[in-house]
Amino acid sequence: MFLQIDQVDVRYSGQPRPAVQQVALGLAAGDIGVLIGPSGCGKTTLLRAVAGLERVTAGTIHLSGELVSGARLHVPPEARRIGMVFQDYALFPHLDVGRNVAFGLKHLPARERARRVTEVLALVDLAGSERRYPHELSGGQQQRVALARAMAPSPRLLLLDEPFSNLDVDLRERLAHELRAILKAARATALFVTHDQLEAFAIGDQIGVMHDGRLHQWDDAYTLYHRPATRFVADFIGHGVFVPARILRNGVGSRLETPIGPLRDGTECPLPDAYAEGRCDLLLRADDIVHDDDAPVKARILRKAFRGSEFLYTLQLASGETVLAHVPSHHDHRVGEWIGIRPQVDHVVTFAPAAPDG
Repeated sequence: MFLQIDQVDVRYSGQPRPAVQQVALGLAAGDIGVLIGPSGCGKTTLLRAVAGLERVTAGTIHLSGELVSGARLHVPPEARRIGMVFQDYALFPHLDVGRNVAFGLKHLPARERARRVTEVLALVDLAGSERRYPHELSGGQQQRVALARAMAPSPRLLLLDEPFSNLDVDLRERLAHELRAILKAARATALFVTHDQLEAFAIGDQIGVMHDGRLHQWDDAYTLYHRPATRFVADFIGHGVFVPARILRNGVGSRLETPIGPLRDGTECPLPDAYAEGRCDLLLRADDIVHDDDAPVKARILRKAFRGSEFLYTLQLASGETVLAHVPSHHDHRVGEWIGIRPQVDHVVTFAPAAPDG
């Protein structure tokens, strides 16, 4: 692995527990990794530890096979050959684009420096903008200048700390796709921090979900969504709810009874002895529920959110449980109306029943 993080802790003085605890992950050369999680989960602290801006108190960080962080060794940031892009871009307002991008290239002869500036600006689709100033650029263009400046010295690793957080939602998603294309064209290895799932899915080859300083899962987007390793990942990624269910033996296999009816025959389920008395909590995502007027199970619409091609309905069953459903937008039902629903679950995700509150 190009970047290898092994059982890393980062502890701030005076804090009762580490800000980052026992984190382990690997990132291959040319891949883009993303750290995602709620505010205060430790993702930026981990990024800063990789950069050398925070010291690790346990574990190790290797970069291209070189030990750069450990409890007894700390390679300073300037010696790690790492490029960073920050939330506020940190462009110098008194320097034009060309001089901003060339800032880290002072060791090169003038002609080679100019050639590299031209090269990276073309890579981020800003060719010919060398004489413009940051205030003359849009937010998205400023972000790409910051990226070009970080890439200009040919760092062995790029670190990006929520670089789109100051941009509007529509622009963020578009730039996320553009950023992935730029990084792939440059064959760059990058680690990216965000709190936005759409950004993470658009950019990342590997995505890590963090909570309370711990890395719960490090996987591709499909696996995170359909095979979450922990209850937190299941709850954090995508739209979904947990409902009580029971696993019953069905010949040599098993079947799952849910508040919206049994799952269809052939659905792969855990065996009943996986949980006490076969009782579990089943994750139902909005795409696991099908609107079907002929279905025997009915649910009342509590809320509806228009998403263009579809509605996201929040539904309440007669038994009291709440579920979500994506419904094509030509099925425009009123709030308070009862509609038929049935399960269509391709990936069964179950956990032990949650402990009651209090």
